[in-house]
Amino acid sequence: MKAIVSTSAPGAIGPYSQAILCGGFLFVSGQLPIDPQSGNLVSSDIAEQTDQVLANIRAIAVAAGTDTGKTVKTTIFLTDLGSFQAVNERYAKFFQEPFPARSTFQVAALPKGAKIEIEAIIGMG
Repeated sequence: MKAIVSTSAPGAIGPYSQAILCGGFLFVSGQLPIDPQSGNLVSSDIAEQTDQVLANIRAIAVAAGTDTGKTVKTTIFLTDLGSFQAVNERYAKFFQEPFPARSTFQVAALPKGAKIEIEAIIGMG
């Protein structure tokens, strides 16, 4: 088991790792739409937040020596399921077929007032 850290993605805001490499898979902690340079949310727009979350996941995958094309599973947390279509549009442009398996949940709130958080499991091989 090995912790993965990327300075091109926001640092953990609690006692957890950005990602853990274990058993041929990279387990990426939930990523928020935080700009890694400023430490702030990128926007209040759900589409822009989705893009930043996916960029943060990509940066962590690259730091681990893999790429998001090997993503096997994601979990999306939204504060409003009414945003589902806007998120799907950005998600479909980021991932290619076959798309990763996925779960999506509406939650009451997310850290820093974010509208979206995504965690991922990415293959290394």
